[in-house]
Amino acid sequence: MPSAPTADGPRAPGGRATVPSTARRVLVAGAAGNAMEWYDFAVYGYFAPTIGARFFPSRDPTASLIAAFGVFAAGFLMRPLGAVVFGHVGDRLGRRPALTISAIAMAVPTFLIGIVPDYQQIGASAALLMIGLRLLQGLSVGGEYTTSIVYLVESAPPGRRGRTGSWTPAGGLIGTVLGSAVAAAVSSVLPSSALAAWGWRIPFVLGLAVGLAAWYVRRRIPETLGQPAVARLPLIDALRTEYPSMLRIFAMGLMLGVGFYMTFVYTVTFVQQLGHVGAAKALDVNTLNMVVLLVTTLAAGALSDRIGRRPLMIGAALAMLVLAYPLFWLVSRPDTGAVLVGQMGFALILGVFLGPMPATMAEAFPSRVRCSALSLSYNLGQAIFGGTTPLVATYLIARSGDDLTPAFYLMLMAAVSLIAVLSGRERPTSIE
Repeated sequence: MPSAPTADGPRAPGGRATVPSTARRVLVAGAAGNAMEWYDFAVYGYFAPTIGARFFPSRDPTASLIAAFGVFAAGFLMRPLGAVVFGHVGDRLGRRPALTISAIAMAVPTFLIGIVPDYQQIGASAALLMIGLRLLQGLSVGGEYTTSIVYLVESAPPGRRGRTGSWTPAGGLIGTVLGSAVAAAVSSVLPSSALAAWGWRIPFVLGLAVGLAAWYVRRRIPETLGQPAVARLPLIDALRTEYPSMLRIFAMGLMLGVGFYMTFVYTVTFVQQLGHVGAAKALDVNTLNMVVLLVTTLAAGALSDRIGRRPLMIGAALAMLVLAYPLFWLVSRPDTGAVLVGQMGFALILGVFLGPMPATMAEAFPSRVRCSALSLSYNLGQAIFGGTTPLVATYLIARSGDDLTPAFYLMLMAAVSLIAVLSGRERPTSIE
């Protein structure tokens, strides 16, 4: 069981309050790996049209884009397997080993994507290599995000779990903002021919530095797991005893997964395809609204410690259910200001839901199976629905001929997540 919480800050082994420098290191360690994770996924999403043309060439640009987004989704399909592997390590060996390994497992494939030859150089082998690297990344992502959540929430005192836990998605958002900013800078500086030929590789190569920094910081953090799990196979134990909570967390994460990837990955490509906004301007708008999402997430996480998790999450889900269509309509308008406002509306709603989510998920499970249960239930939903969002949105528009069809898909996910939140109960002290 983890050691008892302290009132002074994150816990150290044996129940001692950590000194401020250790507390800061805990927060940085929890956020840094997610920054690496989402930096890469963001960069890939933003350069999907270029990657599609370079690795999956076709006479039909839409076919190339669908192939590129299909590989994006394939990385997510590995997340449940990664959840099983890293969840087991986290529950049996400790949170720190799982976090340290996942940082390296993400950094190396990211760097290799930046140097792998394309279709013109080695033919179909290029597509296979790209798929393989994305699968390796998906494996590491399956353990990274949720293990970080467990680590930070377990490290926090009871009255600050929402605030501390919100730094896990905040780290991811920082990585996404960084990815968006780097992509925007490269797109602005290089001519389109150079960007398509080799410029898109620069953000992936730079990602190695982020991953190595995360690995270095995590080697020096304290462990939160007081003793190994009782069960030899924590996942089996979780499936036997915690399946109602696992199902609820699965459903709860659907609005976030679909909402985030529709708003901050697919939309960048969507507005360019409509011809309303250029690549550089779309990335600028995206970066600004990622900052809005970041600030809202941290604020909502802190607020959830005062008024509870459920009121914020219920309100956000209701807002998404009502406002998804008009906000998506704004995003589709031939006006940069409308795109900015529409995407900002999505950012505010998602941030209010996202801030309390980490503490809510960690508080749903007992310590002995927390990593395994949380990792599988959350990542399975993200694999099936989150990572496939750009692909599904592209397909829905192609089939219906209506640019606003993806909004109905997002509304459906919001309804499912709302039901999941309503079916649960507030457990602010359940972290043993």
